[in-house]
Amino acid sequence: MGHSAVSQVSLTVPLNSDLSLRRSVLKVHNISYGDKLGVSFSSLDLKTKNGKSRSQSVVCMSVQHASTPKVSVSPLALEDVNDPPLNLHKPKEPYTATIVSVERLVGPKAPGETCHIVIDHGGNVPYWEGQSYGVIPPGENPKKPGTPQNVRLYSIASTRYGDFFDGKTASLCVRRAVYYDPETGKEDTTKNGVCSNFLCDSKPGDKIKVTGPSGKIMLLPEEDPKATHIMIATGTGVAPFRGYLRRMFMESVPTFKFWGLAWLFLGVANTDSLLYDEEFSKYLKDYPDNFRFDRALSREQKNKTGGKMYVQDKIEECSDEIFKMLDGGAHIYFCGLKGMMPGIQDTLKRVAEERGENWEAKLSQLKKNKQWHVEVY
Repeated sequence: MGHSAVSQVSLTVPLNSDLSLRRSVLKVHNISYGDKLGVSFSSLDLKTKNGKSRSQSVVCMSVQHASTPKVSVSPLALEDVNDPPLNLHKPKEPYTATIVSVERLVGPKAPGETCHIVIDHGGNVPYWEGQSYGVIPPGENPKKPGTPQNVRLYSIASTRYGDFFDGKTASLCVRRAVYYDPETGKEDTTKNGVCSNFLCDSKPGDKIKVTGPSGKIMLLPEEDPKATHIMIATGTGVAPFRGYLRRMFMESVPTFKFWGLAWLFLGVANTDSLLYDEEFSKYLKDYPDNFRFDRALSREQKNKTGGKMYVQDKIEECSDEIFKMLDGGAHIYFCGLKGMMPGIQDTLKRVAEERGENWEAKLSQLKKNKQWHVEVY
């Protein structure tokens, strides 16, 4: 992350997603932060249903910089806690948060719809990167009339400071679960995912019941700023990794510096299905020595045998480097649908055997060293 010569560049920090800012900018204030850094801050007026406005700030102006610019965050007291917050709000007493925005993340040719949902928790449900929120959709539990719906867990797709860098929001990356009858080929709305459709259909100002935060498996180990982190995701499994990468490359956190390597593998169907691609591409440009990004597009790319390119095929292509990194203490993370793991495990086992290694013994050692992190659903 060396210093570049002073230059004038245009920086777009996404407001609610990887898409460029679309809302009207009402006021512009000049502020400065960091070393030799002047940034224009734009204040947005977000109207909620009751007519009250909520002003939010985003960076979306040109930046004069002597190094890659980062965004100031607050409150820095979120760094002071030694242990991650856990289950602050239980299912019987969920926190009522407010939807700030819902934005479609995918292009028209993507199979299905994935949305980026920003939730205002007012600082009352703090979390760490890699944790999950529970969401209780409205209505009764069909299996237990008279009781609320069950909690659904979603990995948080933002850092602890949220997309507005003020510690008051959390973002979720949600794919709308739609059921098609195998015989008729038609959508059966009675079998659609209750919570994912509730979230994707929600509007700014809507109330949402959240529980948590939960989870320790995917917390980002930060003891070694030079560590290597290999992240493997399918689809919305990219959520926690977006949080990691924003923390590493976008935010200016005085107590956290990252000089290591972050390597992201993302498997989706096609180019239109890529999530947060603009954000990740910017890190690639700004931090070429610290970030690598491999995309596996199953409907557009072929693997070495001519079949569809899945994330495990990309892993196999880079297996020598990955195994060397794991031997050197790298952390490896997997997040996405649980169906992703058997193919990945088979590939890693085959590669290990080709290298004359025992995969079971290696995996056991990785787990023992706390280098192996899996969260699938």
